[in-house]
Amino acid sequence: MRPGLSYQQPMERADAQSAERRIAHVDMDAFFASIEQLDHPQWRGKPLAVGDGPRSVVSAASYEIRAFGVHSAMPVAQAKKLCPHGVFVPVRMWRYKEVSRRVMAVLQDFSPLVEQASVDEAYLDATGLERLFGPPEEFAAAVRAAVREETGLTCSVGVAPVRFLAKIASDYNKPDGQTVIVPRDVRAFLDALPVRKIPGVGGRTLEILSGLGIVNAGDVLKHPAAFWQKRLGERGLWLHTLAQGRDERGVTPFTPPKSSSAENTFDADTRDLAVLRRWLLLQADRVGADLRAQGVRGRTVTLKAKFADFTQVTRSRTLAEAMCDTQTIFETAVALLAELNPRKDLRLIGVGVSQFGERPRQLSLLEPAPEARPRGGLDSAVDAVRGRFGKGAIMRGDLLHFKD
Repeated sequence: MRPGLSYQQPMERADAQSAERRIAHVDMDAFFASIEQLDHPQWRGKPLAVGDGPRSVVSAASYEIRAFGVHSAMPVAQAKKLCPHGVFVPVRMWRYKEVSRRVMAVLQDFSPLVEQASVDEAYLDATGLERLFGPPEEFAAAVRAAVREETGLTCSVGVAPVRFLAKIASDYNKPDGQTVIVPRDVRAFLDALPVRKIPGVGGRTLEILSGLGIVNAGDVLKHPAAFWQKRLGERGLWLHTLAQGRDERGVTPFTPPKSSSAENTFDADTRDLAVLRRWLLLQADRVGADLRAQGVRGRTVTLKAKFADFTQVTRSRTLAEAMCDTQTIFETAVALLAELNPRKDLRLIGVGVSQFGERPRQLSLLEPAPEARPRGGLDSAVDAVRGRFGKGAIMRGDLLHFKD
C-alpha cells in the first residue's frame, strides 16, 4: 500500500460537526483506458487513448500515454502527433457503464450513503464506520482492495472531514493510492495547498487570485469574506468558506438516472438513410440493453441530430406504455428520423429514452403479457448470451459488418 500524506501541525480552526464527520471520495484510475487494457491484455503497459477518428477528442488517457503529453479533451489528431505509436481505440460507453455499476455495488457494501458523482467516481459517508472497518487508513485500503477484487481495476481514495477535501485527497497518491486527512491536519493541509486545486478555481478566477498574490489556499484567509465577496461575488464567499476547511455539503445517496442515451460522431458527414438507420439500430441496441440492466422502462424516445454546420435539432415521441426492448426504440427512432427528413449532411446522431416508469394498461384477454411478447424474449436471450460470453459474443445481423 502506498502511504498517504501526513500533516502533524495543529489545526487553528475546526468545525465541531466536521470533526465528527468523515467523507470518502473514490476515484477510478484512468477508468476508460484501464478497462480497455483490462479487456485487451496486449495493450497493457502500452500508451493508450480512448478516442478514435479524425474529428474525435480523447475521452481518456492511460498513464503511459500521458507521459507523451496526451490528456483528456485533446483532439485525437493532436494526440496522434504527440504519440504516433500509441494505441487509439473507440469509446465503448456501454462497457464503462457496465463496470461502473459493479464498482458502485461494491461501494454500497461499505456505506449505506453512496453518491455517484460520475461514471468513475463516488462519495461515501464513512462517519462512524471505524467500528466495522477500523481507522480511516484501513477503511480506504479495504475499499481499494474490494474494487480491485471485483473489477480487476485500481482506484484511489481520499478521506477527509469535509467533501471538497476528500475529492482533493483522492488525487494526491494516484494511481492506486490513498490519502487521509484528519481534522487536526486540515489547517496545515490547506496552508500548503495550491489555490488552483480548490474545485471551481481556474481561468479568470485564478488570474484574479494570482494578481492579488494568492498562491495557496491559506493565503485566501489574509482577507475577510467581505473582501472576496466584493471582488468575486458569491464565488468569493464560497472560496473563503472552503479556505477555512468548511463545507456543509454531505453525501446525497444515489438516485436512479432519468434517461439513457447513446450517440456517435461520424468520421465523414452523411445523409445516407441506410447508414443512419444502422447507426440508430446500434444505438437502440445499446440503450435497450442499458435499460434492461437497470431494470427500468421508458416512454419517451428522443432523436438527436447535429448537422455538418453544427446546428442541432431533437425530435421526441412519447409512447402509450413504457418499454425497454431494442426493436421498439429502433422503430421509433427511425420514425423520428423520417419526420426530420434531413436534407443536409449529418455529423452526429443519437438516441435516448426517458420518462422512466411503467404506465398501467388494460390488457386484452387474448393479448400476451408484456414479458411474453416475442421482442422481449429475443432481448432476454441476447442479454443472457452477452452476460455470459461478453458484449461481442452476439450481434444483430444488420450490424455484422458494421464498424462502430
